Amino acid sequence: MIIKPLHIDSTDGQRAIDFLLNRFQPADDSCRNSVKEIIGEVKSKGDEALLAYTREFDAPNLRDDTLEVSAAELSRAYEQVETDFLDTLEVAIERIQRFHEREMEDSWMQTRENGTIVGRLVRPVDSAGLYVPGGQGGSTPLVSSVLMNGIPAAIAGVAQRIMVTPPSEDGTISPHLLVAAQEIGITEIYKVGSAWAIAALAFGTQTIPRVDVIVGPGNQYVTEAKRQVSGKVRIDMIAGPSEVLIVADKSAQPAHIAADMLAQAEHDAQALAVVVTTDHQHPKAINAELEVQLQTLSRADIAREALEARGQIFVSDSLEHAVALANEIAIEHLELMISDPWSQLPQIRHAGAIFLGSHTPEAAGDYLAGPNHVLPTMGTARFASALGVETFLKKSSIISYSQEALREDADHIRALAELEGLTAHAASVTRRLT
Repeated sequence: MIIKPLHIDSTDGQRAIDFLLNRFQPADDSCRNSVKEIIGEVKSKGDEALLAYTREFDAPNLRDDTLEVSAAELSRAYEQVETDFLDTLEVAIERIQRFHEREMEDSWMQTRENGTIVGRLVRPVDSAGLYVPGGQGGSTPLVSSVLMNGIPAAIAGVAQRIMVTPPSEDGTISPHLLVAAQEIGITEIYKVGSAWAIAALAFGTQTIPRVDVIVGPGNQYVTEAKRQVSGKVRIDMIAGPSEVLIVADKSAQPAHIAADMLAQAEHDAQALAVVVTTDHQHPKAINAELEVQLQTLSRADIAREALEARGQIFVSDSLEHAVALANEIAIEHLELMISDPWSQLPQIRHAGAIFLGSHTPEAAGDYLAGPNHVLPTMGTARFASALGVETFLKKSSIISYSQEALREDADHIRALAELEGLTAHAASVTRRLT
């Protein structure tokens, strides 16, 4: 049995639940000093540092004049991808575009009879940096990361979208990534990865311009670099390992539950797959399915390690208790694999994304459904949201007073200013009334 089942009210069950409730952990301290040094090198040496790191860790023969993907490389990429890929890409872009268009915010104004006008002006940031991981040396291009980060930025109206991604050993970028980027209007792409890419986006180099927002997933060095430059630029979030929680009742098929647990577990050994079921027969059947399905996976070793180290199967005596526990855990991906999932949707308060029904695998959300797959992890779904158009927007307040309006409000403004000991504030009103 890969995962020992636990009742949520048992001592062991409560101990396991406590671990899940306290699973938040800051970025890995082990690379903090190394990342700080990398950022310092890029700040002081610019392209020289970028090339040195890239040659050491990624592409030994990369030249300074090939740091940016050329027009010829962009054009050639279309000759290297399959027609079927282009068809799939078109569907994915259309779905993600349509969903995120609903997120766009409008500027607005309020007027008062005395001539006061107040409001909010919504404007995009000028530039955004999109980090796309290399994906096993380019052999597994993370096309979905290009789309999920680049499309919301375009809808927001960001004028300059810059993509960075580590090159393969021969200095190339996967043509699938290059085509995906071009299909959503991104043509400024640089062959840099890891912490030095984040530093370049945050501070700029001779070749790579600085940006206002940095988004995109990455390894511990990327995550730590984003943490260290946060404040200098906006970042999307500090993300932890991918996670799923499946609430199941007797209507759920053990094969489906196991498949979705494995879909999370294959990400990496730290991935978290949790089941809370009201069917006491499920744990045995789920474990059996896990064993069978593991035999068919290319990343079986990683998935098994994740399940054995962090996987959980809880048994609950009621659906209400199962949903309550899901809210406490505040998971990244929440699946309601129950007979009437819509009836429980109003009870869900905390989750990055919610998947309703047995025909809605989390993988649909990762690639094609439309909502963004960049989601809060480690319990931060209690207060954080998915990446969206708003990530690339900023809001400015608008205030306009007429003379009459200032006279009406003057005493109140001065009273509060004087209470705070800010007499110049009060005087700035008085001088306009004399």
